[in-house]
Amino acid sequence: MEVFRDIIEFINPIIVVIYIISILFVAVFTVLENRNPLKTISWVLVLIFLPVIGFIFFVFFGQNFRKEKIIARKGLRNVDVLSKMAHAQINHLADGEMFTNPALEEKRNLIHLLLHNSYAVVTIGNKIDVLQNGPATFASIIEAIENAEHFIHLEYYIFADDKLGGKVKEILKRKVKEGVEVRMILDDVGSWELKKPFYEEMRNAGIQIFSFLEVRFPNLTSKVNYRNHRKILIVDGRVGYLGGMNIADRYMDGGVFGFWRDTHLKIEGDAVNTLQTVFSIDWYFVSQTELDDPKYFPSKKITGDKMIQVVASGPDSDWPGIKMGIFHAIASARKYVYIATPYFMPNESVLMALKAAAMGGVDVRVVIPEKSDAFLTHLSTHSYIREMLDAKVRFFFYQKGFLHSKVIIIDDMVSSIGTANMDFRSFEQNYEITAFIYDEETALNLKEDYMSDLKESREVTLETWPLRPRIEKIKESFARLISPLL
Repeated sequence: MEVFRDIIEFINPIIVVIYIISILFVAVFTVLENRNPLKTISWVLVLIFLPVIGFIFFVFFGQNFRKEKIIARKGLRNVDVLSKMAHAQINHLADGEMFTNPALEEKRNLIHLLLHNSYAVVTIGNKIDVLQNGPATFASIIEAIENAEHFIHLEYYIFADDKLGGKVKEILKRKVKEGVEVRMILDDVGSWELKKPFYEEMRNAGIQIFSFLEVRFPNLTSKVNYRNHRKILIVDGRVGYLGGMNIADRYMDGGVFGFWRDTHLKIEGDAVNTLQTVFSIDWYFVSQTELDDPKYFPSKKITGDKMIQVVASGPDSDWPGIKMGIFHAIASARKYVYIATPYFMPNESVLMALKAAAMGGVDVRVVIPEKSDAFLTHLSTHSYIREMLDAKVRFFFYQKGFLHSKVIIIDDMVSSIGTANMDFRSFEQNYEITAFIYDEETALNLKEDYMSDLKESREVTLETWPLRPRIEKIKESFARLISPLL
């Protein structure tokens, strides 16, 4: 027994030293990176309470790769073309040659910002359909795939081999037999249920398919925290889709929630070329093959009237384009800002923009689901509500089912539909894509849908919200501390 006691007495100081060194290492490392102080504090807290597990988590999930380009873009022809177009449009903005609609003059700075930080070229003459919920969305998607003649490009966070996914899979296999090129990029974490036989089946059928940033050994690296959350479909370069819906049954039938409220966007026109460029960059990353053949970027004959900027951002973008765009759009609002999001954990700048807008007389409303699919994220979301209510922001809990839409409507003129949630992960860690639409008709239609959603929601008030149990407030506060890591 004395031997064991001596060993323990010898080991204990070593453990303490390792514990302290680990905390100091993380603190110094994060400070030297000049990263968000909230993230630094969050990681130190994780190290204090979960020293061993916390350090392992930091190695795999805590490093910042914004300065280290995970996806190499330099020299890609499509990126060079996009860059030249963006700079040309910046010059047109300066010359006052961009707009015929005087109302858009107010959004000049937002458009300039997205051109500058994301090469989000302005496309005019698009035709769009806003698709509400799964049945309408997947009916449109399946019709587009069935009508494909040349190529189908899919990029999804989640693709499930269930009833819906199986139907899409069989159509894709059949289209390959008809001579259509099919390429797929699936995130390895989001689509974790797909096993090796699925990929073999697809490849044996002639489908080119890759996982994005694999997390399986021996490919487990410190970049596993950066996920591809995009949902993109391009058919023949003539029609494109993006939005909140992945390919899985729950997006159709609601799963355990009974009803799934979501929003997707169908685009025909020049904006499809921007979607194709985003896909081609990601395709080069997973396959080392550049899709620069003009056949993937056909000239468009659509005679629509919608003006769109498609913004893609990720952890290695030069600038957090979507976050900056949302911040600027909120800060420049004059009448109202209506937001639908499944998760609400904005960074300090977006949070302050919302508060300042509401306190300045802008009608700011946020609708989130009453029931969530992510426990800690839901608790963290709740921790923001009191301060938002104090700042005159109106909050609503959607009750009909699970709300998964990522929609913002501002001043009957600007709308955004995409994959980005209002949280740290979407703003800073995930690969996301969002369409900024400058069109009164679209904004008014989305506003009407938003008001319908509010009828299925209950408003949270300053009179009732503080009355919830103290234990709930404690759990929410703890979740708030680690919210930058969720």
